[in-house]
Amino acid sequence: MACTTTSFTSSFIGRSNLLVRPAVGTGSLTMKLYDWKRRDADESAINDVDSFEFQFDNLKPAPGSKHRKSRKGRGIAAGQGASCGFGMRGQKSRAGNPTRPGFEGGQQPLYRRLPKFVGKPMGPGHSKTEYNIIKLDKLNACQPGEVVNFDVLFSKGIVTKTKHEVHKIVVGGEEFTAKDLTVQAHGFTKTAREIIEASGGKCELLKRTTGEVIEA
Repeated sequence: MACTTTSFTSSFIGRSNLLVRPAVGTGSLTMKLYDWKRRDADESAINDVDSFEFQFDNLKPAPGSKHRKSRKGRGIAAGQGASCGFGMRGQKSRAGNPTRPGFEGGQQPLYRRLPKFVGKPMGPGHSKTEYNIIKLDKLNACQPGEVVNFDVLFSKGIVTKTKHEVHKIVVGGEEFTAKDLTVQAHGFTKTAREIIEASGGKCELLKRTTGEVIEA
């Protein structure tokens, strides 16, 4: 049986495959950007490196880098219909947040693997010192020339007991009317010290550990 070109052609091998194609040189190939928006954009000014300078008014995203917001749950034509990309089953496909923040699937999470910062939040080794605040208007009941500290005020029932061992004098909401007082405390605000000294009084700073007067 003679084999001709016509008889050799079948549904598996097309007629065009039998033809010899001419070789194409690599020098004639032209590369095109896949992104058609950028391929059609005029970027001749940007490509001029010698004279082009980026300013706030000519900054813009590259063509094709910005995409429209995907519409989920609006049919299969949009690409994210039905299950919206979350799949059909499993915990992560359910409504709401599937896991709490920091959950790592059952293994020991990071916030429990790291050591805690031990000690009291305002205790030794920390920068902040908590004072028992005593307002200036609490001293109005004291007599002129009297030495006033926390123990004196507590014995008179002017202040109540506190868990803090250091005391600080601050400006109160009412006017300070006492005269010639010697006030002892572990701390004074600048304004409170000026008001006490302006009324003829004196401020004595106490040591935090022993309670001795270290500054008069």
